[in-house]
Amino acid sequence: MLVVSEEVREALAARRPVVALESTIIAHGLPRPRNLQVALELEDAVRREGAVPATIAVLDGHPHVGLDKQQLERVANEEGIRKLGHRDLPLAVASGASGATTVSATALLAALAGIRVFATGGLGGVHREWTVTQDESADLGLLARTRITVVCAGVKSILDVPATLQRLETLGVAVAGYGTDRFPGFYLTDSGHPVDWTLRTPEEVAEVMRAQNALRAPESALIVANPVPEDEQLDPELHARVLAEALEACAREGITGQAVTPFLLDHLVRHTDGASLRANLAAVRGNVRLAARIAAAWTRA
Repeated sequence: MLVVSEEVREALAARRPVVALESTIIAHGLPRPRNLQVALELEDAVRREGAVPATIAVLDGHPHVGLDKQQLERVANEEGIRKLGHRDLPLAVASGASGATTVSATALLAALAGIRVFATGGLGGVHREWTVTQDESADLGLLARTRITVVCAGVKSILDVPATLQRLETLGVAVAGYGTDRFPGFYLTDSGHPVDWTLRTPEEVAEVMRAQNALRAPESALIVANPVPEDEQLDPELHARVLAEALEACAREGITGQAVTPFLLDHLVRHTDGASLRANLAAVRGNVRLAARIAAAWTRA
């Protein structure tokens, strides 16, 4: 049922570095035709670091690990491409649906294919006012039981960052800052919260991955929190002001549930004149490059 591309399959068999990439950013995160341009750019960035990209999506009910250009074009341009978390995968497979994979679905399918390193932008997490809404991303629970290394720029800054860090601790998911003792805030280099561990080279990350195996630890993820460069982050004062306005607009318009995140992110893009999107892409590019270097260090073991 899992369709692994020939390139990815051969790379895994030869123990060459492979990096999993999600497809939600292609189908739902960017406007056309920029979405396809970015998808190709990210795959090219992985290749330039000497690794093989494995963009993941579900097409006609078949989970694909590694897409060719025609399949990438389909994800980018086809109407009706669904957004699939890991809970949606059995439904999509059984119904023959096509969809782009979120963090949780990408991590699960990558792990099933034998890929150990995954690059994304920012994780989902605990939403603001959790005590009222009980709204928490499925990313966290899935990462608590999936052995994969996720390179990300922290969690989306629209979320409750300290609550998310606490939840990750409770779930037993290891978190380390890459070259920093501060937890990044997606658009921001520093969310304002510390991390307990700092890793400074791809080789150090690979050593932690090997230690996870050697200890026969529970099958949980390693989160490598890689901050967006300070000169490419969204201006913190602009971020704080626009996010406060977005939260007020969300409450005023009665936006709830799954509609909250896309509403807030869209508000940030529109009211920062696209600066939040530029920071997002800068973070993703940096994460992809780092993930490829970590994958290379992992395969050298």
